[in-house]
Amino acid sequence: MTTRTSRYVILAMFLVLFLLPFVWIWSSALKSNSEINADPFGLPTSPQWGNLADAWTTGRFGKYLGNTVLYCAFVVPGVTVLSCLAGYALGTRRLPGERYLLGLFLLGIMIPFQSIMVPQYYLVRDLDLLGSYWGVIVPSIALGLAFGTFLMRSFFRELPEEIGNAARLDGAGEWRVFSRIMLPLARPGLITMVVLQFMFTWNMFLIPLLYGQDENLRPVSTGIMFFIGEYSVDRSMIAAGVTLASVPIIVVYLVLQRHFIQGMTSGALK
Repeated sequence: MTTRTSRYVILAMFLVLFLLPFVWIWSSALKSNSEINADPFGLPTSPQWGNLADAWTTGRFGKYLGNTVLYCAFVVPGVTVLSCLAGYALGTRRLPGERYLLGLFLLGIMIPFQSIMVPQYYLVRDLDLLGSYWGVIVPSIALGLAFGTFLMRSFFRELPEEIGNAARLDGAGEWRVFSRIMLPLARPGLITMVVLQFMFTWNMFLIPLLYGQDENLRPVSTGIMFFIGEYSVDRSMIAAGVTLASVPIIVVYLVLQRHFIQGMTSGALK
């Protein structure tokens, strides 16, 4: 076996391992509970397409999907704009206390949300944001800033300083240098951050559950909870709900796949 063939065999094995969970959850979404219990890993013998419609209505996926789109519409642009501005400042300027600022952002990445959710709950309560859309949006933006800023800083830091200096010599202001020259050059990192932040926001669970406190404010990921009872679990409806919730993420990734991979590999090389 040649080296090239062995590489393709290894890649094919990883592809199968990657696709198996998707095939299993999608096939379970088209089964009845009795069929899942009898043959949990087999393909559906008689696909139950009505499971998807039942999950949409029973799990209130229409309402929750609208909430999720609303959260993504505010959180993703908010994190993107603030992270680009902060990353540009930290990546192209030598600021007083820069190392300490960078350390704070690193702490924001390393400290898990579960360790700060209680004090953050009291902060959201004191700001009178509990039980509102802003009570979910503002903490989500704050939690996404650390990773976004650190990612964009790495891209801006690798750009040649001569490009910005030449634009300033030609009379360009700092905002023009940032928005028209440096930001387009950091496009792979920008798209990578947008895709990752969209995934985090779409799948968020604890933040709306803690700070939303109203079923009408919850995102699509919480709709799956309706199929988990005290004494029973509706596995087919859970699989159908997971299928519905995963479709937008897959679509966004497929659309931005080339730029996303370029950004990830560029970050790895840096």
